[in-house]
Amino acid sequence: VQLQACGGGLVQPGGSLRLSCAASGFTLDYYAIAWFRQAPGKEREWVSSISSREGTTYYAGSVRGRFSISRDKAKNTVYLQMNSLKPEDTAVYYCAGDGSYHTTSTWYKDKREYVYWGQGTKVTVSS
Repeated sequence: VQLQACGGGLVQPGGSLRLSCAASGFTLDYYAIAWFRQAPGKEREWVSSISSREGTTYYAGSVRGRFSISRDKAKNTVYLQMNSLKPEDTAVYYCAGDGSYHTTSTWYKDKREYVYWGQGTKVTVSS
C-alpha cells in the first residue's frame, strides 16, 4: 500500500496549484482520504477530506472556497486544487488514507485515524 503525492512548488500569492495523490495497493473509493499540511514549527493540520464511497467533500475554514478536493476513480488518484493561494498556505502537504474498507460514507479530521501517508509535497507561496 502506497500513497504518492506530488504537485507542490513555488507560486505567487493569488496563484494556483494542483496536488495529486496516487494510490497503489488499494482502491481509494473505499477509504477515507484527506489532505493535511504542516508549516515549519507548527502541528500538522487537517485541510480537506473526501469520504469513502459517496465522495462527499469537507474543508477547513481557512481553505473553504479556495481549495477543492476531488477523486478520479480510473486513475485511483485524489487531487487538491488550490486557488487564490496565500503566504499562510505555505507548508508541506500530505495525503493520507485510513486503514479500513468502508461500505458507507466515512471521513475523519483527526490525523490519528489515518494509517497510510504520502511522502509530502512542499508548497511555497511567496512573491
